[in-house]
Amino acid sequence: ESATAFGCLVSDMWLGEFDYVSPEAFHSVFGKRYPAFSRRTQHDAQEFLICVLDDLHEAFKQVRAQLCQERQSPAAGASTRSSSGTSIITQLFEGQLSYAIRCLTCKALSDRPESFTVLSLPIPSTRVCSLQDCLECFFQPDTLTRNNQIHCYWCGSNQDATVKASITKAPQIIIFHLKRFAWQDKHRRKLSTTVCYPFSDLDLSPYISTSCHNNTEYSLCAVVNHAGDLDYGHYTAFCKHSVTKHWYSFD
Repeated sequence: ESATAFGCLVSDMWLGEFDYVSPEAFHSVFGKRYPAFSRRTQHDAQEFLICVLDDLHEAFKQVRAQLCQERQSPAAGASTRSSSGTSIITQLFEGQLSYAIRCLTCKALSDRPESFTVLSLPIPSTRVCSLQDCLECFFQPDTLTRNNQIHCYWCGSNQDATVKASITKAPQIIIFHLKRFAWQDKHRRKLSTTVCYPFSDLDLSPYISTSCHNNTEYSLCAVVNHAGDLDYGHYTAFCKHSVTKHWYSFD
């Protein structure tokens, strides 16, 4: 099982008994479950991360369901409860957005909630920008017209509308994905824009709903880097030790 292989990989890393640790065993097991990642071709790091988190979530959810069954008393006649759908993964990484949609004809307002694990942020500049600039671009109001019109319940037909996103539940650990690929003349290209970001005190309060009481300030704990182009390249990462606060390079 890939979750067990991942546990062995993390254990080897934390024990410090080896000069280096290779993820080959985990990659082999994970590739059998997700064949797309078994080939030696380049894949998107964000897609890989989402698959790993989903896989760990399902594994922890099953363990939680088994523990619940073992704790129930047969003498009490309790029925078997299904797993709640939550795990340590959802507790750490899952947040919630709310899209406020206003019909421009009748002015009716509706909310559409949506869970997220990764926020994919556009890069609004071609040279240099900040992570805050990317967040501003993501959370700025948008107007839905033509093929993007909404079906307004009150009007009974498709209408132009405005939509604005806000965070109603901030995750303990938030993951940002920078959209580094853009279309130009019917071809995709990689953006080389420099994106600056703070190491601490990233304040998300401007994008947080007033109903949310979660922490809104974050400190950087890891960065995934890609060197190369669309079809080839190399991934590395920088990660901060949670105890010593030292930074480590993973290659």
